[in-house]
Amino acid sequence: MEKLSATIAFMRLAILMILAELASSIASAQLVQPNAIPNGVVPVVFLNGYQLGCTGDTSFETNFGSADQVLQASGLVSVYFDNCSVPYTSETSIETLGISFGEFLGTLRYVNGNTVPLVDVVAHSMGGLIVRAYLSGKQNVASGATATFIPPASIAINKAVFLATPHFGTAVATEFGLDTETQEMSLGSQFLFDLNTWNQGTDDLRGVNALAIAGDGGTGAETALFGPKISGFDDGVVELTSASIGFAISGHTRVVPDCHANDLLIVALGGCAAGTPALNAINDTSNVVGQIIVSFLNGTSAWSSLGQAIESTADGSAYGGLLVEAADMNGNPQTITSATAGGNTLDVNAAAYKEAVAVPSTPQTLMVDAGASLSAPLNLLAGTSVPVLVKPGPSITGVVPAGIAQYPRNVAPGAFVTVYGSNLASSVAQASQPYPTQLDGVQVVVDGIAAPIQYVGPGQINLLFPSNGGVTGLRKLTVTNSAGQETVNVVQVPAVPSIFTITGVASGPAAAENAQTYAIINANNPLHAGDYVALYLTGIDETITSPFGLVSTVTVGGQSCAGQYFYAGVVASVTGLDQVNCQIPAGVTGPAVPVIVTTNGRASNTATLNIQ
Repeated sequence: MEKLSATIAFMRLAILMILAELASSIASAQLVQPNAIPNGVVPVVFLNGYQLGCTGDTSFETNFGSADQVLQASGLVSVYFDNCSVPYTSETSIETLGISFGEFLGTLRYVNGNTVPLVDVVAHSMGGLIVRAYLSGKQNVASGATATFIPPASIAINKAVFLATPHFGTAVATEFGLDTETQEMSLGSQFLFDLNTWNQGTDDLRGVNALAIAGDGGTGAETALFGPKISGFDDGVVELTSASIGFAISGHTRVVPDCHANDLLIVALGGCAAGTPALNAINDTSNVVGQIIVSFLNGTSAWSSLGQAIESTADGSAYGGLLVEAADMNGNPQTITSATAGGNTLDVNAAAYKEAVAVPSTPQTLMVDAGASLSAPLNLLAGTSVPVLVKPGPSITGVVPAGIAQYPRNVAPGAFVTVYGSNLASSVAQASQPYPTQLDGVQVVVDGIAAPIQYVGPGQINLLFPSNGGVTGLRKLTVTNSAGQETVNVVQVPAVPSIFTITGVASGPAAAENAQTYAIINANNPLHAGDYVALYLTGIDETITSPFGLVSTVTVGGQSCAGQYFYAGVVASVTGLDQVNCQIPAGVTGPAVPVIVTTNGRASNTATLNIQ
């Protein structure tokens, strides 16, 4: 009875907290109107969190205190996107809000009338999911239908700060499910699984430089709703593993001793200890959350020493979270009836989930009952949550340029691409040119176009990514073998230049030759100022046809590498292989001088050259 009373008390707490993510009363705001932004600045767009029915005070002051004044003191300009500016019904979805947010960004204007091309964002709670829905282009679909994504062609966000965002859900929303928005924020929701797996089984935030700030001022009442009470593992609403962005960027989640929002009743009902500050109440320049935000947006390193790194906290280093779905051999969804992870019984609805699973010191197995017994290796990450699809047959974990993982996760048409995963093939096989579209019983199809395959193995497939006329956007890649198939989304862009390295490591010595002597560049055959180097790479841009046009730019040691005989184009004898020739500039020497190729606005991995 005591446990039940505690649960009921926290349910009351949760309702009150959801009713108004409150902050204390403060002075008048210094917000800039969306159509009157000072010329040339990158404005900071704030997004508020969940507002029950949009019936209360949804003002900036209520949701962020004096954050606009704090930012103004550091030269930053603030704009406000109130999600209640979108007409609310109980069926309003986060997808709808994400689409509206994208439209809002398109209305931003400088005082001279010009369009604002780039913004930073600071999003509290559900506001962070609105940002992610915009970045992924997640669309509204009928219940039970396959998720649909139409990502924006160009990203208008430079940096993003997520404040206590339930990236993998919250038990509070799970308990109540008052409307579509709270149902989507429930633990194990289809919305969250789709959002966290939309690009190659994960979400790379479209390459946006992001930071998360999580609170651990909760007493554990939130965790007690679906498991043991863990004091200091939540902010009263969102658990640390859910608020972390370790799923996309490691080392970019800071923990502060705060509550999710400011409401004295939260303290009275035991959700947070008395005197615990609200994470979103940024009322002066001494506020640590405000200091983290200002430092990160202004490009200083102070944020990395404020609060705590989630990986160094007692709970962040000990626990990880899971969101699990099951499918049959052909990728059709299956209902999970029970699941265990490393000896922990997971909570189950259609999916399985748990936000506090002790990270094992030895390899463990995820066991799932979904009409059939399924299992998968448990790759739990401390201090964040991970989405897992459990199924027989092939499983894809990444699609990257030529084995060199680059951020964000994009591919280029005509480029050599590597598919990573498990059970991709039953054995190892390799082909020569012209590459077949089926190798050892394995086929890869992209939007109905069979891809030429160079190599297959249980954990890797090398292929040429089929062109679709250079159209950018989302494409579907399917791997099929005798054990089944799996389909993932991949984002195609015009160019993803990827320099091959001798070691196979993205930052290693470049696969390069002296373009005049054909000597492979290494310690015994270094380059010198004035020499011409031939760099070998893939994905520079299939539209490059002029051998002397400066279509690509190359820097060596930060200086331009050009010269009279600059060349950027394909190697005729090897399909999918590109070559860039340029002249080594004077004044750069060293055994590992960085070299970067940029094409169509996309920079390559940083390889190195030996120059003496």
